[in-house]
Amino acid sequence: MNSDVQAQISVLREQIRHHDRLYYTEAAPEISDLEYDRLMQQLVSLEEEHPESVTADSPTQRVGEQPVPHLVQFEHRLPMLSIDNVYDLDELQKFGDRTKELVELESLPWTVELKIDGVAVSIVYEQGAFVRALTRGNGVIGDDISHNVKTMADVPLRLVTDDPPEVLEVRGEIYMANSDLVQLNQQQAEKGEPLYKNTRNVTAGSIRLLDPRICAQRRLRLFCHGVGYCVGLRANNHAAFLKEIKSYGLPATPLVQTFPDFKSAVEHCETLVENLHELDFEVDGLVLKVSEFAQREMLGARSKSPRWLIAYKWEKYEATTRLNAINVQVGKTGAITPVAELEPVQLAGTTVSRASLHNAEEIQRKDVRVGDCVVVEKAGKIIPHIVRVEKHERPHELPPFLFPERCPECDTDVTKDEGGVFIRCPNYDCPAQLKERIRYFASRNAMDIEGLGDKLVEQLVSGGLVTCYGDLYRLTADQLSSLERMGKKSSENLIQAVETSKTRGLEKLLTAMSIRHVGNTVAATLGRRFGTLDRLASATVEELSSIHEVGDAIAQSVVDFFESDHGQRDVADLRSIGVSMEAVGQQELGDLLLGKTLVVTGTLNRHSRDEIQELIRQNGGKAGSSVSKKTDFLVAGEKAGSKLTKAKDLGIKIITEDEFLQMIGT
Repeated sequence: MNSDVQAQISVLREQIRHHDRLYYTEAAPEISDLEYDRLMQQLVSLEEEHPESVTADSPTQRVGEQPVPHLVQFEHRLPMLSIDNVYDLDELQKFGDRTKELVELESLPWTVELKIDGVAVSIVYEQGAFVRALTRGNGVIGDDISHNVKTMADVPLRLVTDDPPEVLEVRGEIYMANSDLVQLNQQQAEKGEPLYKNTRNVTAGSIRLLDPRICAQRRLRLFCHGVGYCVGLRANNHAAFLKEIKSYGLPATPLVQTFPDFKSAVEHCETLVENLHELDFEVDGLVLKVSEFAQREMLGARSKSPRWLIAYKWEKYEATTRLNAINVQVGKTGAITPVAELEPVQLAGTTVSRASLHNAEEIQRKDVRVGDCVVVEKAGKIIPHIVRVEKHERPHELPPFLFPERCPECDTDVTKDEGGVFIRCPNYDCPAQLKERIRYFASRNAMDIEGLGDKLVEQLVSGGLVTCYGDLYRLTADQLSSLERMGKKSSENLIQAVETSKTRGLEKLLTAMSIRHVGNTVAATLGRRFGTLDRLASATVEELSSIHEVGDAIAQSVVDFFESDHGQRDVADLRSIGVSMEAVGQQELGDLLLGKTLVVTGTLNRHSRDEIQELIRQNGGKAGSSVSKKTDFLVAGEKAGSKLTKAKDLGIKIITEDEFLQMIGT
């Protein structure tokens, strides 16, 4: 190893140690998580290339922060490891693929949960009584913060049960709510004392104070999300664990869901990210973890982190600015959305002048008023949103924002969703709704009509040329060429693009028709399941809600659409024009494998496992995930593993990939 590389490694180690001290000990970070992770990854890469350079005191060899000197330290019974993280979906998918390769299991359920931006803690109960609370520390030894954790109202000093585990160690995150930070800064301003920048800094500083009275005043809170050393725990998977600890009176991380595979879990991540503005606490990522404890044991851990979980993170950017006005917009399903008009501010390299306020309840909950000084956040691909109001800077009593009682576009009385948060214009023919529906109908994810942009949609609707989806297909080149910036060639191109969209197929059409709650993923599921619009339109709520990824709310929305006058009108109109209402490449289901259950295992030559399973379903069979007495055939490739052994033991007929294809006549 040359001296330049050694010098680079030394500089990186010192930089990381400096930022560790600021982040963990002083609660005053100078750089973002992403910048820190980049420094760490540079060091990891260099040490992997030059393993002789690795030393015991390198930042790559420890888990977290060093213990604070003035607090008592205890050793964790099980190491409190950190979590590896990624910042984009491609890296996230690579992690999922690597994990699946490590276990020979067809079924690998995953859980998705919020990554709370707070301070990690381990809390130990013995015979149901609170014993001790520790910080992560260096992963092996942590600081005893029991005196402060005992002051937290949501931490029980005794578990609410007559039959507690002999030993229960829960791991979680101590945090502060945004609304509590607003109150705290108001108090700080009144006393003329320094204000706190964010909730994590307050939490990190408060939890290490020697005087618990101060910590008690900060209203810190707890979410439990992990299991440590336990004796007598009943749960064998993550969902059951959260349910068990909740029954003991411990607060569990909210919005946790389990999915049958990694793909479904990732899809849920994208949906969940869009709704983080609803939370009253800070989140800096999502955590995906293998749900079953037995499978976690199989996967094990590296020196710093388990192999069975990953954090999908994003870099967060915040700025403070003035709220100049609140306007409302009417969306494609009638939802009236308030939008904050801001004093322009630089955020993540862009100028931000608008931020969504999402709904009336959010305005009320955050007490957002015109004239307020607000904190605006942009995290990852999330559109800018208002985190909190800096009420200590409110110069005088500002009037609350009054949500409109009538639609600002068509003057129809607005309604509120039953059991929901959205206020809507119920007039399906509202010009604002029509414009948004047409825009969405033509978008890339829907019918993908190239050349039909926002300004042109505005002209078409305002001019009365388009009053429904079907009118798009009745436009003529002469009508278009008379519009602003539309010449003969561009008009002809648009006519052709509209005509081509007729063949997009059922999945795209379902997306395009703005059925409430039906986006790309659900549309694809429904398209594959039913094959034609007629079959879908005749489905019942019960039939729809039984489908994975659909559920009761979506099912009811789909049925309501096809039973509505406007839904029937639009479907009939599009059908008469010749728009395809069948799934692209839809095949009639065969019956060659009717009543048969087949399981696929091992490495195949001509097809992937998923492709073989789809062929099984297309021919009327059931694609099983595990071998049992009910299995009729095992389609086995190379390295078939335990399923092959079990099939032999049960006397199940074993066939090759080629034999399977001959069976179905392919």
